[in-house]
Amino acid sequence: MRMTTSNAGTFKGVLFLIAVVLVVSVLFYSQYLVTELKESTRKSLTQKIATYSALIRSDSPELIGFALQQIQDVEFPVIVTDERGVPKLWKNVGIAADDTTNSARKEITRLVKEMDAQGNPPLPIVVAASTTDWFHYGDSIVIRQLRWLPWIEILATALFILVGYFGFQNIRRGEERMVWVGLAKETAHQLGTPLTSLMGWIELLKAEGHSTHSVIEMERDLARLQRVTARFSQIGSKTSVVPTRIRHVIEETVDYFQLRLPQSGNQIELEAAYDADPLIGVNVELFGWVLENLIRNSIDAMRSSGGRIRITCSEMPGWVNIDVEDNGVGIPPRHRKQVFRPGFTTKKRGWGLGLSLSRRIIEEYHGGKLSVKDTAQGKGTTMRISLPNTIGADA
Repeated sequence: MRMTTSNAGTFKGVLFLIAVVLVVSVLFYSQYLVTELKESTRKSLTQKIATYSALIRSDSPELIGFALQQIQDVEFPVIVTDERGVPKLWKNVGIAADDTTNSARKEITRLVKEMDAQGNPPLPIVVAASTTDWFHYGDSIVIRQLRWLPWIEILATALFILVGYFGFQNIRRGEERMVWVGLAKETAHQLGTPLTSLMGWIELLKAEGHSTHSVIEMERDLARLQRVTARFSQIGSKTSVVPTRIRHVIEETVDYFQLRLPQSGNQIELEAAYDADPLIGVNVELFGWVLENLIRNSIDAMRSSGGRIRITCSEMPGWVNIDVEDNGVGIPPRHRKQVFRPGFTTKKRGWGLGLSLSRRIIEEYHGGKLSVKDTAQGKGTTMRISLPNTIGADA
């Protein structure tokens, strides 16, 4: 695993930890504010109730009226009951002050229990030497809104993070795409000059009568280099897919590798089987490149032990599946989700670009999927290419 992948994971972990700390801090601070506000409300009400208790026993109608006004000026749910719990006065509870029906009184009685259960202990109102009423109150609108505030903030933060994350992902993918395109086109440009020179030298050798086996093989390898250059030049350009028998593309790639498999030491076999040969839309050059990458990875996985590579083609409704199966070392479970990341590789020598580029070719140019169908350490790996079958096998 490269340091870039490790650093990316550490950076995401740090961001997640910071987000958790911020969320917990917001929750605790909001709860602290609610508690302080409730305590401030209770103290204010205690003072008002003390004033009310003193004034309600006065013989002056003006002072009694002022005391009642003190109680009625509150802006949160309040219910006053007598010492037996019978409601005498209520406000801001959704029930009219003059509604004395049985259903209204039952609802008010229920609200009294609910208010007391909210952590707002009822306050005594001494109206006479031996008579005490009870003042029940609920949370104010501000307190109720503050209870929702942290969740609203968390939701807004989460949405902001999601938008930022996906925006960052799109920007990063755009930058990666630009790097891919720039690298591919520059490579194609750099290969152009020596290829032209080699073509000239081969023609000179043929003109001098050197039509030997070596010259023929040189021509084949030169043609191969020209194909690789053509592939690089298509990256980032608007490419077209044409109806093609997929078996032809597979066999052409298999034939190329048959002569280049390790012939000494641990033997590697390469074979292909076809349950179907549908006509599907592919870009032959780019799709052949993907097959080569998968076969080359399978060969690398079996260099120390030898084995077999088997390519199969099958159909399912709407899709054509091409599986590249080997019995090599397999992919460790911790690496399975990372094999398509640009720059990830378990090889001592390698850039970790093959599978990433292959998936991009399959998804962006062919509208298909490239995935790890199955893998087990010491048993091998099966890579699956799924291509949409929009043309049909009988077209």
